[in-house]
Amino acid sequence: MTDRTLWHTEDFDLLSWHDVHIHGLRFASFNESDGTAELVLDIDYILEWVHEGNAFVFTVCAAELTFHDTFNLRLELDYKMCSAGMCPFMIYDIHREPLVFSTGYQSFRWSIPIHWPQGLIEFEAPAFTLQLVGTPAERVGQCLTSEQRVRSS
Repeated sequence: MTDRTLWHTEDFDLLSWHDVHIHGLRFASFNESDGTAELVLDIDYILEWVHEGNAFVFTVCAAELTFHDTFNLRLELDYKMCSAGMCPFMIYDIHREPLVFSTGYQSFRWSIPIHWPQGLIEFEAPAFTLQLVGTPAERVGQCLTSEQRVRSS
């Protein structure tokens, strides 16, 4: 996985999302004519999990996960229920369900369960790209420090 810097929708089954941390989300490239936008998740993508002795070492890189032409967005995130301090939230997995509309338009319904703190992100979007934007770092933890999240030039 460390020899690539860009993945697309057709690579979905090659990618692992468990324990990927989300530092933020934003909307970009609004399309007012159809009410969609690019949904960009600022993440620490785990490129590799290596079992060493009784622990794991992770290769982690700052990345942008962009869902294109996103609509029907629903967000749930509850830091209060578990008395969590503010920190990046963590993906459990990403699921997708193919959709075909009566017009022939094809898309996916995406579901992203969040397991720390508890939550869920759901929406529809036909495609995504995952772009590494930093330098991969080996870590004992699955989340980069602020200093390690500097973007590559």
